[in-house]
Amino acid sequence: MGSENCTDKKHHYVLVHGACHGAWSWYKLKPLLESTGHRVTVLDLAASGINMNKIEHVDTASQYSEPLFQLLATIPQNERVVLVGHSLGGINIALAMEQFPEKVAVGVFLTAFVPDIEHKPSYVLEKYNERTPWAEWLDTEFTQCGNKTSMFFGPKFLSTKLYQLCATQEVNLAKTLIRPGSLFMEDLSKQKKFSKEGYGSVPRVFIVCSEDLGIPLHFQLWMIQNAHISDVVEIKDADHMPMLCKPHELSHSLLHIATKYT
Repeated sequence: MGSENCTDKKHHYVLVHGACHGAWSWYKLKPLLESTGHRVTVLDLAASGINMNKIEHVDTASQYSEPLFQLLATIPQNERVVLVGHSLGGINIALAMEQFPEKVAVGVFLTAFVPDIEHKPSYVLEKYNERTPWAEWLDTEFTQCGNKTSMFFGPKFLSTKLYQLCATQEVNLAKTLIRPGSLFMEDLSKQKKFSKEGYGSVPRVFIVCSEDLGIPLHFQLWMIQNAHISDVVEIKDADHMPMLCKPHELSHSLLHIATKYT
């Protein structure tokens, strides 16, 4: 009887990676969620992973998010997904929630940038930059790229700020697979605020990672307060890449969240 009940509650997770990363970053989490009978879609945003675009030709956050928009457009009207955004992916899922609020059961911000509906979309990124001394970017490379600034995480930044609790092979994998990205600050600063009827109408959950040095705990907590998020889950002893250093704990948290909101 238990297995029948489980079958009735199949969730569809859509996992959205962070800057410079790709669908590959979910390779541990995807089979864990699928092994419990759920559907999992991972995708490469524009100029990420194996997406053929180059960052030089992606000028806006919406263009960058286009693969996600295309996916949600194919979701049947009577279905809703559990939309998970990691790191910068929080901005991408917010843009998607604004456009397709009826297709999203819950937006999960996994130690991610989470915008509000009072300020322009770039606000949390601007605050992050204000609070992050230049020296903390270590060997990350920033380049003027058309109308935007592109960035490429250096090996030192990856290993000491993002992957410090991950296995050496995870760091080596990232060094091999990351591609230049952008925060698209210039574009986001010109966009209108997220609406109460769109993005603001979808339930939101924030997953705190206590040992994240990329988006430090104090800034995670500030964003939670700023965006008025009341549902907060914590994964202890997780760095910026919980899908790699704490995949089982993350899987458990996402299953619990999905059950609560679908």
